[in-house]
Amino acid sequence: MSLNHRRTVTHRLGQAAHAARVNAGAHLSEIGLHSGQEGLLKALAVQDGASMSELANLLGVKPPTVTKMVGRLSTQGYVERRTSEGDGRLAHVYLTDRGHQTIAKIDRVWKRLEKRALAGIDDKDRKRLRKLLRQVARNLNDAGNSDE
Repeated sequence: MSLNHRRTVTHRLGQAAHAARVNAGAHLSEIGLHSGQEGLLKALAVQDGASMSELANLLGVKPPTVTKMVGRLSTQGYVERRTSEGDGRLAHVYLTDRGHQTIAKIDRVWKRLEKRALAGIDDKDRKRLRKLLRQVARNLNDAGNSDE
């Protein structure tokens, strides 16, 4: 008998991730952002003036992806690139006033999404779910390092 993939945890995880991305995208579009852009802005809210490579590491993406994201966010007026004083080849990215103002909007979007996603799930199960998802992520991230 073949595997019924629809009954696997990884299939359900994929469905949940897709639903979360779709919902997040809809809410983010209301504030003028595309999915993924909020992560970069939130990273800068913590570490304003990060270099492109620092942002790539923080977001877990490749540098060309960050370059495109920063370009688009710069065009929209959320961030600005400044050349490093010590090394003219190195650029640092800073939130603009518009970027700073958008952080609170992003937080509201995430709170709404979190509330909707976890409706009907009690605090104990929410905590357990976070823990389990961290473990799944660790397992999958470590999968490339194993001989299996």
